Amino acid sequence: MSQRDYYEVLGIRREATPQNIKEAYRKLAFQYHPDRNRGNPAALEKMKDINEAYAVLSDPEKRRRYDTFSHEYGPSAYDRFRQTYSDEDIFRGSDINQVFEEMTRAFGFRNYEEIFRDSYGEGSRTFEFRRPGLFGRVVIFGPGVRRNRMSYSQTEGATVPQVRPGVLGKLLQYFLRKTWGIEEYRRGKDWQEILPLFPWQALQGGKIKYAHRRKSRELMVTIPPGVRDGQKLRLKGMGEAGKGGAEAGDLYLKIQIQQSLLKKVRALLRK
Repeated sequence: MSQRDYYEVLGIRREATPQNIKEAYRKLAFQYHPDRNRGNPAALEKMKDINEAYAVLSDPEKRRRYDTFSHEYGPSAYDRFRQTYSDEDIFRGSDINQVFEEMTRAFGFRNYEEIFRDSYGEGSRTFEFRRPGLFGRVVIFGPGVRRNRMSYSQTEGATVPQVRPGVLGKLLQYFLRKTWGIEEYRRGKDWQEILPLFPWQALQGGKIKYAHRRKSRELMVTIPPGVRDGQKLRLKGMGEAGKGGAEAGDLYLKIQIQQSLLKKVRALLRK
């Protein structure tokens, strides 16, 4: 983030109020949250940038010092500021954890300690922060660990828990949507459809065309040889679209092997 401006990172004016700063951070933290951007290193880097910018600008003393550096050194203010403030100095006293915990309760995301550990790599460590009535820990990247060496393997393979929020979580979702414009984060529903096959298609397998009516598109479905009547095939991501950037649901095709006319007649005669 060298030569970058903390205000620019959060997309706010230099005259922004503390409330403006928190609102901007909430929106960006939700947009770039690792659980919504699995396997996206660029989103993780953006998340680190907005975490650092918020930790500085949400603290009156750090913001005052940064503004002083900006006035004196212009574009070099960030480098000058980072020579004075260590990672631990920047994050100490931050309420970042509260923002992440709100999203955990509302949307079922992982907690802030897991997120920071995955984001800042194996060299990360924790330190305690204190504020009136608050106590907790924040994870930061440790000494000697460079940003461009961070490992994203943990986050890429992470599974976002599908949590059904309770009453408090639903109220918090509503509050976040109405107050900060944060939309609901929810995986799309799975859909169920029937896939009719001739006996020879079920026996031999292969690729067949399937008209996905709900999405108005044609799909090529691979049928495994010897598929049985009633068996289901899963097409990942072909279900209902997710909300708030969540993944889409899946489409399950239930195999229905069509009987020949002769078999149908025989079945009727046996009744």
